[in-house]
Amino acid sequence: MSKRIFTGKSVLLDGSEPVSATIVIDTLSGKIDEIRPYICDRTDFADVDDADWIDAGDNFILPGLVDSHVHLNEPGRTDWEGFWTGTRAAASGGVTTLVDMPLNSIPPTTTVENLEVKRKAAEGQCWTDVAFWGGVIPGNQAHLKPLVDAGVKGFKCFLIESGVDEFPCVNESDVLLALEELHDRPTVLCFHAELDAAEHSEPHAEPQAQDPTMYSTFLSSRPQQLEIDAIALIARLHKQYPSLRLHIVHLSASLALPLIRAAKASGLPLTVETCFHYLCLSAEHIPHGRPEFKCCPPVREGPNRDTLWEALLDGTIDCVVSDHSPCVASLKKLDEGNIMSAWGGISTLGLGLSLLYTESKRRGVYIRQMVDWVCKKTAEHAGLAHRKGQLKVGYDADLIIWDPNAEFKVTKESLNFKNKLTPYEGLTLQGRVQKTFLRGKLIYDAGTGGFTGHTPSGILL
Repeated sequence: MSKRIFTGKSVLLDGSEPVSATIVIDTLSGKIDEIRPYICDRTDFADVDDADWIDAGDNFILPGLVDSHVHLNEPGRTDWEGFWTGTRAAASGGVTTLVDMPLNSIPPTTTVENLEVKRKAAEGQCWTDVAFWGGVIPGNQAHLKPLVDAGVKGFKCFLIESGVDEFPCVNESDVLLALEELHDRPTVLCFHAELDAAEHSEPHAEPQAQDPTMYSTFLSSRPQQLEIDAIALIARLHKQYPSLRLHIVHLSASLALPLIRAAKASGLPLTVETCFHYLCLSAEHIPHGRPEFKCCPPVREGPNRDTLWEALLDGTIDCVVSDHSPCVASLKKLDEGNIMSAWGGISTLGLGLSLLYTESKRRGVYIRQMVDWVCKKTAEHAGLAHRKGQLKVGYDADLIIWDPNAEFKVTKESLNFKNKLTPYEGLTLQGRVQKTFLRGKLIYDAGTGGFTGHTPSGILL
């Protein structure tokens, strides 16, 4: 038989609390063929091989995560990260689909030609399925519709300098040109929503009299007002093109939430994401001289984090992503501890679900809500809701076996991404992925050494 059976007492089906259920996979198509009541014996599947009968017992069976905000950086900055290492790291954390950002690769994904360069670089290297965002930069408006036709899931732009020369930020005129090009297409425009209105989209100057190794120095250089000003601009422009969905990436500023609520209440199709680091870290607990905690926008104080959680729970924030944004060690300025001059980006692939679960337990948040934020809503955002993010008949058989009682310490040796720098090193987390399946095929097994004996089976979406 071309069947693989998953059975368990805690299965997360669409819109439900964990239930006892059995999922039947057609291994030829890689799709979910049936969902039945829980079966504890194999009478109905006597001809299924032992290897194709997976009993999760008391562990959870969850949909594979869809991480819609990842920087894989290949080609051009493959020493920072790459498709091979990045997708392996993702699979180890239960991610079965990720969407690659249009920067920091060289070339950036701002034309169809550049998209094809990236796709060629990815071929044969992906342990998970991979989709791509396009980029909006000054002067590339004529390339946007062709990129939609070529399959990008949407576009990203920066309202403040991105940190890499080949992906410059846009101004209001550039955004209007992009909106005019895209408003009648089935796509989404995503914004890095920081804007220094007083400096015409230039970052705040580095404080002259403050210690660059103190996190508070960096935090004061990226105040919440930058996000407020950016989201105010986005909401104003959105009213001129209300048929196009706009999206705020990596929201960190709780003071911007009233603007978001007002835009949504007015009927504008605006969606918002936040990141694991904004929900799990707080500025007052970041040690002196630790640039691995730097990201843009910054991790803010504990009360701000609590308000982001409230907004996530009430639906103002739609989903949670990693914004995995690595670099080589030298750019993190670890020896100097200079947070101001270090590259801004936090590496998370492989840890996100455990981070969120650990923090969620402290806050009394249920696993069903978590799955909605990191599977269903992210799939919807990336235009993949017809096949990813849920355990439903006809969907890709992307699922994970999740042990909610497992505890582990984050060590360099346990990390699967290329440059093993993360602010989470040393933390003890609860909940761990035991196995990850992509279209019914095992791609990661924590119990047998991870990826040993396997070859990449991810496809480009």
